[in-house]
Amino acid sequence: CLAHPDRPPSPVNVTVTQLKANSATVSWDVPEGDVVIGYAILQQRQDGQMQRFIREVNTTNRACVLWDLAEDADYIIQVQSIGLYGESQASKRVHFRTLKETDRLPSNSSNQGDITMEGLDKDRQLQTGEIIIIVAVLLMWAAVIALFCRQYDIIKDNDSNNNKEKTKPSSEHSTPERPSGGLLRSKKKSPSVNIIEVAPVWGCAWSQLPSCACRAWPC
Repeated sequence: CLAHPDRPPSPVNVTVTQLKANSATVSWDVPEGDVVIGYAILQQRQDGQMQRFIREVNTTNRACVLWDLAEDADYIIQVQSIGLYGESQASKRVHFRTLKETDRLPSNSSNQGDITMEGLDKDRQLQTGEIIIIVAVLLMWAAVIALFCRQYDIIKDNDSNNNKEKTKPSSEHSTPERPSGGLLRSKKKSPSVNIIEVAPVWGCAWSQLPSCACRAWPC
């Protein structure tokens, strides 16, 4: 069968990047001047256990994320461009291998280009920026706490000095204490009554008593 002249050519520069244990990203380029309205991706596991066909139209995307991949497995992909009058022929086969869960950096790449490290560089830049922000916030909080402690010490010293000045005795301006009640009361002396007892004098008038009997007689 002869290809229709209005069909787009096959995609070029097919590359697999951002390799992980269960996902990867495939990207490609389209020659200029060709009208492309979508793409189709044939994903196949190299051992033949699984095959997936992804097709999307009404889009100008030139990349697609492959998900639900097996860990530490080999895959083959091919990309087709979708035009107004059909699909292009499939691109060259691209091989890649997913990572293990313990791996952090990609170990393999496609056979048409090197691994793109843009995602890793962005992650490192974000981590560095977050560390700088955290350090700046910690330094700011340390300065605020130091300033607060200094102000607290100054206020405490002023209060202690004021208390010492209040407790100093002042002999010159001291006033005598007054008894409770506010009024001085004088004690009234009760009038004293002197009672003089006069004892009667008892005597015997021998001249007037004939019988020498002593009779009481006041002197």
